[in-house]
Amino acid sequence: MTARPALLTYRDYAALPDDGRRYELHDGELSVTPAPSTRHQRILRDLSRMLDAHVRSHRLGEVLFAPLDVILSDTTVVQPDLVYIDAGRSGLVSERGIEGPPTLVVEILSPSTATLDRVTKPRLYARHRVPFLWLVDPDRRTVEAFTLGEAGYGEPVVASGSTPAALPPFPALALVPDALWP
Repeated sequence: MTARPALLTYRDYAALPDDGRRYELHDGELSVTPAPSTRHQRILRDLSRMLDAHVRSHRLGEVLFAPLDVILSDTTVVQPDLVYIDAGRSGLVSERGIEGPPTLVVEILSPSTATLDRVTKPRLYARHRVPFLWLVDPDRRTVEAFTLGEAGYGEPVVASGSTPAALPPFPALALVPDALWP
C-alpha cells in the first residue's frame, strides 16, 4: 500500500515560517522554489512598470507583483510573478492576497522553475479559469500570450524582437519585447 502525502490547505500554508523561501501549494502539495535571479527581477520590474502605466492611464484595474498570494482554492495558492486584475474583478483583492482567478497571470521563466511554469502552473491556472497567461522567456527573448478556451489554453500569440505587439488582454498596449531584456 502506497502512502499518500497529506494534502495541505491555505491554513497550513499561512502557518509556514517567514524564512525568505518562496512557498506555493499545488493541489495541496507544497512547492518551494529559490529566490529569483537579478535578471528575472529586472525583467519583472520593467514589465510591471509598462503594464502598470498602461492599466492606470486607461483605468483598467490593477497590476500587482510577487510576492503575493493568489488563492485559487483552499489547496492551491500560487505566487505568479505578476498579476493583472481588471476592474470587474477588483472584489477579489483582499488583505490575504487575490482570492480567485485574476484576469492575467505572468510567469517569468527561470532555469529552476521552467517546468513548473510551463507545465504545472498553466494546468492549475486553466482549471481555475484564469482567462489569460503570459510566459516570459528571457533565454528565447519571447513573450507567449495564452487565452483560455473551453479545452484550456490555446496556441499562444508569440511576441519577440523590436516590433510592438498587442497581447491579450491589452489590445491597445504596444509591448516591445526587446525593451524587457536587461
